[in-house]
Amino acid sequence: MSYDAVETTWTTETTSAGLPIALVTGATGGIGRAVVEDLARDHRVIAVGRNTGKLRELAEISSNVRPVEADLLDFDALPRLVEGLEDLDVLVHAAAIADRFPIAEATPQAWRAQLELNVMVPAEITRAALPALRAVRGTVVLINSGAGFTASGGNAIYAASKFALRAFGDALRQEVEPDGIRVSSVHPGPTDTAMLRGIRESAGKEYAAEEYIQPSSVASAVRTVVDATDDVQLTTVSVRPRAEQKG
Repeated sequence: MSYDAVETTWTTETTSAGLPIALVTGATGGIGRAVVEDLARDHRVIAVGRNTGKLRELAEISSNVRPVEADLLDFDALPRLVEGLEDLDVLVHAAAIADRFPIAEATPQAWRAQLELNVMVPAEITRAALPALRAVRGTVVLINSGAGFTASGGNAIYAASKFALRAFGDALRQEVEPDGIRVSSVHPGPTDTAMLRGIRESAGKEYAAEEYIQPSSVASAVRTVVDATDDVQLTTVSVRPRAEQKG
């Protein structure tokens, strides 16, 4: 895990000083990047990703963005992402993989890869971040999926990981309620991302970006969760395309 490959700093002289702090994983993906761009308007954002070039692009968006290049599967190093943070207002888990396998071809390695990144990584980062979240009654946002509600043939591993992520969010919400921490699961439908394009094209299906949800629309849903009034928490948010996809 590297904190130096792409580094910016915040000082009391910068415009970001005094703003609430957000940490976003999967920041170089379609949804993660859109969330970073939106939150950076009024948050200091720690943008965690693995693509150095895209991280450098994020650094150019705003002085409020601090890119961090990290291997999220290095579990021993994950607590370093929040090391030194006395408070954390928003934690958004957007990192995920969605490789598709029929059950007959789903090896233990395939199961492990998706369960580790899609479930265990959010769980471990959240665990490490709890003291900083408690300090400011922060908000945890889990970017889930429509697959977190309904499984389909050929998609058992991804759906199982998203069902598990929903279970994690529901349990976490109960456990941190006394601390005033809010926990939300945001479930986007098909979204115009490189991940979806790869899935569609590998299955030999046409890809028409205009038919899918835009990442900025998912970011708007996250913004609604973050900006909810103090008396509520938006526990489950489904973001669906205007026209449901067939096949």
